Amino acid sequence: MGDLAAQQAALVAALTGGAPIPDGFDPRLVGVARKALLRKRAGDVARHWPRLAFALGDRWVPEFAAWAAGRPTNGSLRDGWDFARSLGAPATDELAAREAAWVYDGVHPPRPRRLPALRRTAESVIVQVAGRTYRRAR
Repeated sequence: MGDLAAQQAALVAALTGGAPIPDGFDPRLVGVARKALLRKRAGDVARHWPRLAFALGDRWVPEFAAWAAGRPTNGSLRDGWDFARSLGAPATDELAAREAAWVYDGVHPPRPRRLPALRRTAESVIVQVAGRTYRRAR
């Protein structure tokens, strides 16, 4: 890898994955860019996980940014899924619906669930049959 390519890779890692700031870059400006990218990433994840973002309200961006700061992105859907699993309570209903419809192990990309599935939360029962998800309040 060329010198410029190595510098670019180090900068991208610092901006998106929490790696140390490479020599020759202004730490303040890199910090500002990192913060802006985390805000943008939170917005992208909120489009895939709207109920989770709504449940957290004003805490959404700061909590997601704190969680994501040292993690490289796996895409908005997977980032939201991993974040929801780390939170627990605010995400239970939306997370249960996703896990009834999809199979996701935290490592490989999600794939549609083929067999029927049932998930229970404090608020509802979620059933997935033939690719359709049904929610019933408890």
